[in-house]
Amino acid sequence: MTFNIDFLAWRKIAIVFSSVFLLVSIGSVVLKELNWGLDFTGGTLVELSYPQEANISVIRDTLVNGGFEGAQVANFGSTREVLIKLPGTVSDSLGSEIVGLLSSANADQIDLRRIEYVGPQIGSELRDDGGTAMLIALAFMMLYIAFRFQSMFAGAAVVALIHDVIIVVGIFSLIQIEFDLTVLAALLAVIGYSLNDTIVVSDRIRENLRSSELDETSDIINMSLNQTLGRTLITSLTTLLVLFSLYFLGGELIKNFALALIFGVVIGTYSSIYIAANALIMMGLNKDHLKVEQPENADDNPLP
Repeated sequence: MTFNIDFLAWRKIAIVFSSVFLLVSIGSVVLKELNWGLDFTGGTLVELSYPQEANISVIRDTLVNGGFEGAQVANFGSTREVLIKLPGTVSDSLGSEIVGLLSSANADQIDLRRIEYVGPQIGSELRDDGGTAMLIALAFMMLYIAFRFQSMFAGAAVVALIHDVIIVVGIFSLIQIEFDLTVLAALLAVIGYSLNDTIVVSDRIRENLRSSELDETSDIINMSLNQTLGRTLITSLTTLLVLFSLYFLGGELIKNFALALIFGVVIGTYSSIYIAANALIMMGLNKDHLKVEQPENADDNPLP
């Protein structure tokens, strides 16, 4: 399938659009902050099993009235399984206290399936180590692209990756969706996905800069984007089908993971087309940057 879309006709609009989103995302992270999960803040996770369908709102009200402020309650796997998250609460007797409180209010036989504790010190270390891992990933990817292609392509790819990560994090901050280790893992996966898409486009741009008869870099980039568009759409759509299946059918534990990847795939596809290409044009990429220098006197001593 051949496309002939003038992507770069909207490149200035894309710059404004992305700039607004980046400012909103950064502002939200600074002012509202992220809704850190127990993995980062420390607390207790309790899994309960009811003999029949559990009423989440009643359980939540009972816990609040019992002094467990900030309790997060959700179904886990089925309507009879309940997952309770209590931020900042760590106690060996906490599980039995919750079971006793809920049993007295409901008169049902409730089974305690598991109870897990995360200390605030461990949570802080996880947050710092996760951020460090993301920065290291970006640095190594920049080095790889600079070695594989050219330094301008590396700069453009990293700009696109940073754009994607900031906006995904900003969306989680704006909506106040819980940010836990699964979301952090999704962000690292977003970096890999977006990088793969950007490399495919960059490779085609490089080859066209070397072989195309067109002189304008913007025309060559536009042609390259159209040539890779079919592959980009098929990859993104099939990935999104899987992610939506995980989101709706995968259960509570991986819901935020799938949601972060859905945002990341959509934004990553957009950034591969507009952000990376815009960055290359703004850095002044042209055919001269990819010329292969011929060795001196190459024709003076022909082989026998």
